[in-house]
Amino acid sequence: MDARVSVIDKRLKNIKRIISVASGKGGVGKSLVASSLALNLAKKGFKVGLLDLDLYGPSSHIILGVKDVFPKEEKGIIPPNVHGINFMSIVYFTEDKPSPFRGIDISNIIIELLAITQWGLLDFLIIDMPPGMGDETLDVIRFIKKSEFLVVSTPSKVALGAVSKLLKILKELKIPIIGVLENMSMTRSSFIKNEIDSMDLPYLGCISFDNALEESIGKPNKLLESDFMKDLDDLLEGINL
Repeated sequence: MDARVSVIDKRLKNIKRIISVASGKGGVGKSLVASSLALNLAKKGFKVGLLDLDLYGPSSHIILGVKDVFPKEEKGIIPPNVHGINFMSIVYFTEDKPSPFRGIDISNIIIELLAITQWGLLDFLIIDMPPGMGDETLDVIRFIKKSEFLVVSTPSKVALGAVSKLLKILKELKIPIIGVLENMSMTRSSFIKNEIDSMDLPYLGCISFDNALEESIGKPNKLLESDFMKDLDDLLEGINL
């Protein structure tokens, strides 16, 4: 047995809640939701960590405008604090270069990140999950036993198809599901809500498409004032976080 696995629980023991933001499909705004959720909670005074586990296309550092800050080595790795968030990402090891990981390499990287990162006391650890339902998702389920899932979809039937598969896997494995958030809504439609209701899962509500959102990328203060964040904040009021 990998000795690092036994260390993971110790690294996570002082974290009250771990929320994995997932989608089952790319392009739905999952990373933006994860980064914004962490930023929102930090602004409210919670102790928050954000772990970007999208090994192929990490983007949380871009969304939050993380530059020129790095982890410290002290009996492991201590994440830098960025905008009130303890932030860890694969980019600290790949230097944001293309990373063609395969098979066992993926599990090794995830185990290593979980085993060496010293989060300390946190109210929330938000995990920006990779798209799809591959090794990364299964490893998080395997190694982070108290993780809850916040699932992101868009109004698209194609997106919902992938999201539905992820939800079925989570239900089969009896993983806690906070609910499904509908992102980038442009019209009033009950399609996604009806589909999620039919699966007997919580539909959290929708975030309207924000035409000005791109101007907030890399500018956390502006992101906090965006219509996107206002919609997200409204949804969070209805969730027991």
